[in-house]
Amino acid sequence: MTQRQNLKLKKLVIIIISWLFIGVLISFYDYSLLTSGMSGGVSPDFNFGNNLLFNMAAAFFGAVMGGGFLVYYVNEKYRDKPYGFTVAAVVISFVVVVSIITIILALIAAPVQIGKPLSNPETKKAFFAFLTNRLHAKNIIAWSGIVALTQIMLQFNTKFGEGNIWNMIRGKYQTPKAEQRIFMFVDLNSSTTIAEVLGDERYHQLLKEFFTDITNPILDNQGEIYQYVGDEVVITWTIENGSKNIRCIECFFDMKKEIERHKKKYLEKYGLLPGFKAGIHCGKVVAGEIGIIKRDITFSGDVLNTTSRIQGKCKEFNVEIIASDDLIKELRLVGKYNTHFLGSIKLRGKEKDIELSTLIPLVS
Repeated sequence: MTQRQNLKLKKLVIIIISWLFIGVLISFYDYSLLTSGMSGGVSPDFNFGNNLLFNMAAAFFGAVMGGGFLVYYVNEKYRDKPYGFTVAAVVISFVVVVSIITIILALIAAPVQIGKPLSNPETKKAFFAFLTNRLHAKNIIAWSGIVALTQIMLQFNTKFGEGNIWNMIRGKYQTPKAEQRIFMFVDLNSSTTIAEVLGDERYHQLLKEFFTDITNPILDNQGEIYQYVGDEVVITWTIENGSKNIRCIECFFDMKKEIERHKKKYLEKYGLLPGFKAGIHCGKVVAGEIGIIKRDITFSGDVLNTTSRIQGKCKEFNVEIIASDDLIKELRLVGKYNTHFLGSIKLRGKEKDIELSTLIPLVS
C-alpha cells in the first residue's frame, strides 16, 4: 500500500469514527428535545434504542459511502478545481447517498417492525411511512451541515498540508520548536525563456499542471510541500521520514518519472517537456506559527538559505540534483546511487565550505 493510499484510508477511518460519534450525539439531542418542557411529550412510537441504532447505522453507511466518495473521488479527481465546484459535487453526492441510505434502512426496518415480509400490504405501508417520516427532513438538514464541514476540513487539510490542521488545533507550534529536517528546493529549468515563449497565462497553466503532476510522487515519499515560490516548490521531511528508504532522494527521481509519463500531454499542449533541478540539504530549523490574519506554520534557519544556494549551483555544474555532504552522511545510498563529488564550495554568505555531490542512480 502506497503512502497516498495510507493517507486516504486514514482520512476515511477518521470520518467514520467522527460521524458515528455525531450519530450518538444526534440521538441524545433528539431524546433531550422530546423530553424537554418545550415538547408535547414523547411519541408512543419513539424508542431511544431504535433511534440510536438508526442514527449510528445512518452515520456508518453515510461515512463509508459519502466519506469514501469525498476522499477517493471528489478530493482526488477534482483537487485542482475551484472549491465551489467540489461543494456542488458534494451536495449532489449527499442527496444521492441519503436517498440510498434511507431506502436501505426502510427496507430493513419495515419487515422488522411488522414482522412480515415486504410483499405484505402492512409492511409496504410501514415502508412508505418510514420514507415520508419528517424525521428524515431534520436529519437531512443536520447531516448536510456535517457533510459540508467534512469537505471543508478535507480542503483545509489539503491547503495547509497533511496533518498541519491538527498541529494547529492542538497548538503544537504555538511555541517555536527546534527540529532536524531535510529540505529540497525544486526549480523549473529555463523558466524565463518558457514564460516568454508561452505567454503569462499559458505559462501559469503549465506551472499548475507541473505542480499537480509532481504532487503524487511527493506524497508517496512522505514529503510535505512547504511552499510554492514562483516556479519553485520547497519540499520538506523530518530526518526520520526523509532518510528512511532514502525517500528524499527517491522523491526527486520519482518526480522525473512522473513528468516523463505525461510527456505526450506537455508536448501537445506546450510544445516542450518541463525539466527541473533540485538542491537538497538537512539541518536544524525552528518551526512555529506566525501571523494573525493569515496564520501559517513556518520554518526558519540557515538550512533553508543554504539549500536554496545549493540548488542554484545545479546550473553552474550542469547537473540535475546536488546534495550536501551533511545529508549524504545521513543516508544509505549503497546499492542504489553513486555520488560524484563536486568539491568543497564556499557558498555566498557562508563562513565555512560545504561539500557538495551530485547523485547518479545505479542501473539495476
